[in-house]
Amino acid sequence: MRMTVDHTRAPVLEALDAYRRKGHLSFTPPGHKQARGADPEAREILGDAVFLGDVLASGGLDDRLTRGRVLQRAQELMADAVHADHTYFSTCGSSLSVKAAMLSVAGPHEKLLIGRDAHKSVVSGLIISGVEPVWVEPRWDAERHLAHPPSAEEFDRAFEAHPDARGALVTSPTPYGGCADLRAIAEVCHRRSRPLIVDEAWGAHLPFHPDLPSWAMDAGADICVTSIHKMGSGLEQGSVFHLQGDLVPPALLGMRADLLGTTSPSVLIFAGLDGWRRQMALRGEELMGGALDLAAEVRAAIEEIDGLHVNDRSDFCGPGLSDDFDPLPGVIDLTGLGISGYQAADWLREHRQIDAHLVDHRRIGAQITHGDDRETTGELLSALRDLARVARDLPEAPRVEVPSPAELRMEQAVLPRDAFFGPAEDVPVAQAAGRVAAEMITPYPPGIPAVLPGELLTEPVLAYLRTGLAAGMHLPDPTDPELETVRVVAEGAAK
Repeated sequence: MRMTVDHTRAPVLEALDAYRRKGHLSFTPPGHKQARGADPEAREILGDAVFLGDVLASGGLDDRLTRGRVLQRAQELMADAVHADHTYFSTCGSSLSVKAAMLSVAGPHEKLLIGRDAHKSVVSGLIISGVEPVWVEPRWDAERHLAHPPSAEEFDRAFEAHPDARGALVTSPTPYGGCADLRAIAEVCHRRSRPLIVDEAWGAHLPFHPDLPSWAMDAGADICVTSIHKMGSGLEQGSVFHLQGDLVPPALLGMRADLLGTTSPSVLIFAGLDGWRRQMALRGEELMGGALDLAAEVRAAIEEIDGLHVNDRSDFCGPGLSDDFDPLPGVIDLTGLGISGYQAADWLREHRQIDAHLVDHRRIGAQITHGDDRETTGELLSALRDLARVARDLPEAPRVEVPSPAELRMEQAVLPRDAFFGPAEDVPVAQAAGRVAAEMITPYPPGIPAVLPGELLTEPVLAYLRTGLAAGMHLPDPTDPELETVRVVAEGAAK
């Protein structure tokens, strides 16, 4: 039985307020000394509140021995709000949180089942740790050219083939809003006394309204990673990871997080996490209900615009597709306009100062949160109507050669860590097929790698990346941003 806690409290924010009221004079970092030493133009643009909230976590916000338990109390309140046993704050984004989770479940040369639609941060965790991935196939929608989370049956088959796997990791929701049957996947893992990690970076809002998909802790997952800055109201890089059950010791997870995390965490980010928890604990259902109602209005209005279609439950859920659906990402298919998502995103930013997040060869994402209202969505709808009117005058969309689902999957010939850190060379992209990749190549957003270190490169995937780059795809991670060359494992080094 959970203790009754007071969610009107916000320990980090309260400690910051007390720090200011008491007029602490710091002879410690940060060197701007409560804005006094900051660049005047930076102060003008950012405002002094940013610098005034930028204090040391220990020896500032709390005393040098953290006797006030400021951060611990804030984490305990967050855990209570989302029905977790333990919560850990991260100021390095979910990119750190998911690595800490992985390293708490599997170590070097141990196996971990992972959905192949994982974010690049998961792959980075494999490179750092030396964990051996056992890839579990997503459910591919060949018509719409996107991936949905793997099924529980696929995880079950993977465990049957690899009974020595230490656990499983699944991404749900996807950036497109597709959700897995987390209860069923957790049951598959727990039959074998193996933990389930859920990368729920896009699901910060899920615990706070009954009409949203079930979230990881309520579905029985052992560790859940959540980006509060994505669908919540935390600051960028604000992430939490939650733990429940006895399959992963809390001290072990904390130790793995400490290995990766910064010793100089941002109190500003802590404050954003603390404020978000209080806001949701007190008003979450009301705020999320308003966002859902607003999203429904926006989706209906977009459907009235010729050439636009908002992907809905009927598009994303069903046999071989997702098990559930989050309507707030607002994924708009542009096929009827004959333009690419890259073209649409560029036009909206240049001509209407509207920024879309998720962008691919045929879609853009118009994410709705509790921070939107009819004024912001009215601007969005006006801009989309203008886009539909001018679409016929835009240049013909360059063709992106999207492989079939079977062609997208490449053989993992070498462990990601061995390929990434081993002897490598750059070869012309025309000569790269048949070689083992020594780098990640990731269309971003959404940040799901098309190429992983250690995979045996194939021509269809290389053609997809070349034509995607020419069409406007963003590839932030290859050593050659123009993709004229690809970094591969040196001849004779791959075994």
